[in-house]
Amino acid sequence: MNTALNIALKISFPKQKSYTGFIVKLSIAATALSVAAIILTLSIVNGFQERISNKVFQFWGHVRINSVNGAPIESNLNASFYKLPFIKTHTPFLNQSSVLSYRQDIEGVVVKGVPTNSAIPFLNKGKWLENKPDSARNGIVISDALANKLNIPIDSTIRLYFMTNGSVQQRKMKVTGLYHTGIEEYDRQFVFADIYLIQQLNQNSQQIEGYEVFLNEGIDVAYATNEIQKNLPENLVATSISDYYPQIFDWINVQTVNRNVTITILLIIAVVNLLTCLFILMLERVNMIGTLTAIGGSHGFIRTIFLYQASIICWIGISLGAIIGIGISLLQQKFGLIQLDEAAYFIKILPIKMYLNQIMLVMIGTAVISYISFLIPTLWIKRIPPAKAIKFD
Repeated sequence: MNTALNIALKISFPKQKSYTGFIVKLSIAATALSVAAIILTLSIVNGFQERISNKVFQFWGHVRINSVNGAPIESNLNASFYKLPFIKTHTPFLNQSSVLSYRQDIEGVVVKGVPTNSAIPFLNKGKWLENKPDSARNGIVISDALANKLNIPIDSTIRLYFMTNGSVQQRKMKVTGLYHTGIEEYDRQFVFADIYLIQQLNQNSQQIEGYEVFLNEGIDVAYATNEIQKNLPENLVATSISDYYPQIFDWINVQTVNRNVTITILLIIAVVNLLTCLFILMLERVNMIGTLTAIGGSHGFIRTIFLYQASIICWIGISLGAIIGIGISLLQQKFGLIQLDEAAYFIKILPIKMYLNQIMLVMIGTAVISYISFLIPTLWIKRIPPAKAIKFD
C-alpha cells in the first residue's frame, strides 16, 4: 500500500478512541449533510419549477396565437404553423365574460370555449362534452372550487348570462364535470364550454380568439415561438405563455436565485468545515510532522499524507451525502411525505425532480472545491521547524 495513504488511514481511523477520530467523524457528518442538503435543494427547486410551469402550460398551451390588435380571427386562416414538427397539438379557443347563476347565487366567470374533441386539463370528476353536436353544446365543466363555493353538484343545471350587442342573453347549461388546477386565479375564474356556444352568441361560426399551441416534450418555448411566428400571416402574432403570465413565471424564476444562494452558503459551510478540520488534525500531529521531517521525509510527502486524509473525509462525506439526499428525494417522490399549502404554492405535495448530471456535478464540484481549499493548510507544514515540532506539546 502507498505509504502516505497507509499513514493517512491510520491517523484518520485510530483503533483507540481519540480526539482525532471524533474530529474526522464530525467532519464526515458535516460534509454529508451539506451535500445531501444541496441535492435536496436542487431536486425540490427542479420539481417545483417543472410542476408549476406544466400546470400553466397544460391550461393555456406553450404558445398562444392571436391577432396583432387583439381582435377575433377566423378559424379557417391560411397558415402553415401547424405543420411544424415540434407542435404536438393546436386548439382554437374563444373566451367570453359571463355571469353564472345557480339558485340564489351568482358568480362572475370567464367561459373558455374549446372544441368538444379537445381535452380539458385537470378534469378530476365527471367528463367533458361528448363530441355530438346536438347534445354537447349545453354541457359545461367548472372548477371544484366554484362548485364548492356555490354548492353545485354534477349533473345540475346552471344559467349563464352573456352581454352581447347591448343585450343580455341567457343559456341553460348542464354541469358535466369538475376540474382542479390548484391555481386559485384559474379555478375561481374559468369554466369550459363548447366553443360553438360562444360563436352562436357572436353570430359567427368561424370566429375564434386564437390558438393554443402545445409543444412536444423538451422543445425550447422561445425557439418554438420564433419559428411559429415565421409561419404566420402578418396580422397574427405568436407569444409564449410566460409573457402572458409574467407574475407566475417571475415567481418561478426567483426560486433559481434562492437555490443558488442556498447552495453557495452550503458549499462555504462545507469548505470551512473541512479547512478547520484539517488545521486541527495538523496541529494535533505536529510531533509526527517533526519526526517525519527529521528522518528525511520531504514536505511534499507530509503534505500528501494530509491530502490523503482530507480526501478520505471528503469522499466518504460526499458519498454518504449523495446517498442521504437521493434517498430522501426518492421517499418523497414515492410517498409524498411533505405536504404544502396549495393556496400558497399551487401544489399539495412537495415535488421532486432529480437529474443525474446535477447530482454528479454536485459531487465532483464539491470535491474539486475541497481539494483546492485543502492546499491552504498544507502550506503551513513548511513553516514548522523539525526541532521545535518534536518538542511541541
